[in-house]
Amino acid sequence: MRKRSGWNAGDIPDLRGRTAVVTGANGGLGYVTARELARKGARVVLACRSAARGSEAVARIGREAPGARVEAAALDLADLASVREFARAYPYDRLDLLVNNAGVMALPYGRTADGFETQFGVNHLGHFALTGLLLPTLLATPGARVVTVSSMLHVLANIDPRDLGGERAYRRWTAYARSKTANLLFTHELARRLAAAGADPVAAAAHPGYAATGLQTAGPRAEGRRGAERLMELANRAVAQPAEAGALPTLYAATAPGVRPDSFTGPSFAMWRGAPAPSPRAPWTRDDRAAARLWAASEELTGVAYTALGA
Repeated sequence: MRKRSGWNAGDIPDLRGRTAVVTGANGGLGYVTARELARKGARVVLACRSAARGSEAVARIGREAPGARVEAAALDLADLASVREFARAYPYDRLDLLVNNAGVMALPYGRTADGFETQFGVNHLGHFALTGLLLPTLLATPGARVVTVSSMLHVLANIDPRDLGGERAYRRWTAYARSKTANLLFTHELARRLAAAGADPVAAAAHPGYAATGLQTAGPRAEGRRGAERLMELANRAVAQPAEAGALPTLYAATAPGVRPDSFTGPSFAMWRGAPAPSPRAPWTRDDRAAARLWAASEELTGVAYTALGA
């Protein structure tokens, strides 16, 4: 028998009695994350933009993990009214794991329902608002964690505090990288504020390396660029790791013992593929002043203040 190498989904501890919310759980990394948490006994809420796809994911998890306790709930991170409604309707008195997984990648320029550039609005602001609105329940749950999924591509760009939405000169990959930097700055500042308040939850981040999901082809498909879409499909087949492997860093950050606040977990080999391991990150993602400025701007833009932390 070949020796198993590195941490994998079989190492997830027993999660019976725990409740998790996973955004974007109807496909790709989010689906695998939700399925594996449920397989280990957690009650999992699949927070999905499409009700139909959410219901399909619930049925599929039921087939792949018999006995799993999963349910779907509507959440559109591009609409703060939807985020508020999801948080208002959240039916449980505990939340052990909040996995901020959903995202968009390299889309043509667009705006959310609230007027924000789509990638910044969905990838960062939507999750900032969701976490803040669910924070009282997280604080009331011993050992809770908030895991936000970033990307190795955050290294391509720092945020521009004068142009958070990329309005001046929009470049899709730069905007994506900035939104993923924002995820790490958010995690950094959330971890700092939780520690200052003496609060229990751990805020950590993860990234999948290069994993084959529908994320890479969404932008070209939206513009009808069939050649670019085909190129992404070929790259996914040739060099990407499957979603099952790409989800492991998120699952590790969410469940492994001893995960530290503001840690960043990714694949072990060149940030690309392999078992979960501590991942390098750009130095600007630990900039206290930049994180505080982004936090203040995010509170103003979303109208969500983290008053439960007293700061």
